[in-house]
Amino acid sequence: MKVRVRKVLKRAAVVTALLFLGAQLYRPDRTNPPADPSKSMRASTRMTPEVEAILERSCRDCHSSETVWPWYSHVAPASWFLQWHVDEGRRELSFSEWATYPKRKRERKLHEMCQQVESGEMPLRSYLPLHPSARLSDEDRRVLCEWTRREEERQGEADAGGGS
Repeated sequence: MKVRVRKVLKRAAVVTALLFLGAQLYRPDRTNPPADPSKSMRASTRMTPEVEAILERSCRDCHSSETVWPWYSHVAPASWFLQWHVDEGRRELSFSEWATYPKRKRERKLHEMCQQVESGEMPLRSYLPLHPSARLSDEDRRVLCEWTRREEERQGEADAGGGS
């Protein structure tokens, strides 16, 4: 009986290893799309250095065209999950494409940013174990929300003044 169990386990290990190796053949594109710096959130808002630092360490990897791809992004199936996750993040909000958004969308995204960091939805919990520096403190959340509120007001003032 022991010999049979050992044989089955050995075959299962070989099949698992072959599947893992075969999975490495499919490599998602881990490049960053070209971005025009003049269309970025940095260029289009009155971002303080403090806010920029928070967004850089906690949000940039998923919400910009400046993703820093970690070593494990080269290993399937983690590479598949990361590519999907970054694509979703960029689709939802891209700091690199900020100026291309209509005014209403920018206002909504600013409001959502504050809501999501206050509620703890962002950064995602799945991101934090391997990126502990991305964790937001109460002070980080306060600073981000104050900034998003100021930017929302500025958007409204620009509209009232005939701006975009």
